[in-house]
Amino acid sequence: MLAAITLLLLFQLAGEAIVLFFALPVPGPVIGMGLLFAALALRGGPSPALRGTAQNLLQHLSLLFVPAGVGVMLHAQRMADEWLPIVVALVASTFLTIAVTALVLRLLRVHEDEQT
Repeated sequence: MLAAITLLLLFQLAGEAIVLFFALPVPGPVIGMGLLFAALALRGGPSPALRGTAQNLLQHLSLLFVPAGVGVMLHAQRMADEWLPIVVALVASTFLTIAVTALVLRLLRVHEDEQT
């Protein structure tokens, strides 16, 4: 388990280093996750230790939302003052996400139909 956590943290560190070196406007962990995905795709999948560690992390993922909830409670007055832009942003981003997901699914289905 320690080796798997070390591997995950090394990929995150690599992502942070790439972001700092190239001054990219993307979070380092996102780059690290992409690198990990590429490595696992080339390798043929995760090892049992990495799979187990990832499952354990996912089981406790809800704990990572506690700091965000505390932040919302600390800034409740600001959110009350700026509720309209927040609601507009949430609704617009939700619809945009649904639309992009539908387009990607449609493109994948067309691509799948062309191959068969």
